[in-house]
Amino acid sequence: MNGSFFSNPTFPTTQNMNQVVSPPGNISSQTTFPLEQSLIENILRLNKGKRVRVFASYPDSNEWRDKIYTGIIEQSGRDHLILSDPSSGNWWLIRMLYVNYIEFDESINYNPDYSDTFD
Repeated sequence: MNGSFFSNPTFPTTQNMNQVVSPPGNISSQTTFPLEQSLIENILRLNKGKRVRVFASYPDSNEWRDKIYTGIIEQSGRDHLILSDPSSGNWWLIRMLYVNYIEFDESINYNPDYSDTFD
């Protein structure tokens, strides 16, 4: 119907889903972080153990519209951040979806060498 202007869509099959694509220049050997992790996750991992304030918003909640978590970075993943507060004994698992920004109480460890490889 559309002639040859648009090609028909193709969907992944088990044959082409199992193919492994290597990045140019063997990027994975240049960094200590797997490529599937986000840059913000890498920055948070580099700053594990530092005290932070996490500003989060929950748009569907009237009670928890805006919340500030203060604690120490314990772990981070692609979609979450785990904080602890030793003074209160509280632990928080915060979805990155709700994080607006993070304030650090000290300088941030940041390695720009790996960020240039993802362009």
